[in-house]
Amino acid sequence: MSTGAIIILAVAAAVIVALLLAKPVLQSGGSGLRRRFGPEYDRAVARHDGDTKAAHKELSERLRRHGDLRVQPLAEAAREQYVARWAGIQEQFVDSPAAAVTEADRLLGRLVRDRGFPADAYDEQVDALSVHHAEQVGGYRRIHAAARGVTDGRAETAGRTGTESRTTETEELREALVGARALFEQLVTSHPRDHRGRNRPAGRFTARGRAAARDRAAADRAGSGKPNTGRLHLPWAMNQRGPGATKGGV
Repeated sequence: MSTGAIIILAVAAAVIVALLLAKPVLQSGGSGLRRRFGPEYDRAVARHDGDTKAAHKELSERLRRHGDLRVQPLAEAAREQYVARWAGIQEQFVDSPAAAVTEADRLLGRLVRDRGFPADAYDEQVDALSVHHAEQVGGYRRIHAAARGVTDGRAETAGRTGTESRTTETEELREALVGARALFEQLVTSHPRDHRGRNRPAGRFTARGRAAARDRAAADRAGSGKPNTGRLHLPWAMNQRGPGATKGGV
């Protein structure tokens, strides 16, 4: 074989190898990133004013840092405690929406850390969650922002007064709590590697967890001295008002 033919074959082989190596990069730079991140992809593009190249760079960096993160299993006892606490927060929301949202933000942050996500910087937590829970991470951002607004005393109700202001603020807090519930359910239910909880559907908890939630709710009502009126104490049911319900209540 002539030297020229050998050179041509070598160049062709190099081109083929380069294309094979570039394929994953091309996928992660476009449709692959969009599939992986879903709504986070659009958010990143918007953050960079439509600059998809900059958005791809940011998302690829998130994948590099957090793509191999190993989600930690959650012990059954811890899982039941989280379920009971969340049920208590839902009960608390009826009488104290701001306090319930603040507590939900703290509880969700603790759960995020227990599942092995970054423990210190909130921004790193969000970046890692966006890689593994892209569809739900927006709820974490929203409840964190709502809790900060409560803590700082910044109610986004400028220009409103009286009942209108209170109702609007409560509805915003309710929506934040509802949005956070999706991530909570994703994290509190079993990871495939968890013991005794394989393939458990989101939102379906054990009888012990449901009993603990009921016991806590009953204790909360007894401690407050308020009778059980039979109302549905679920924040996402606040807009399903019965005939005797008042505006802003259930």
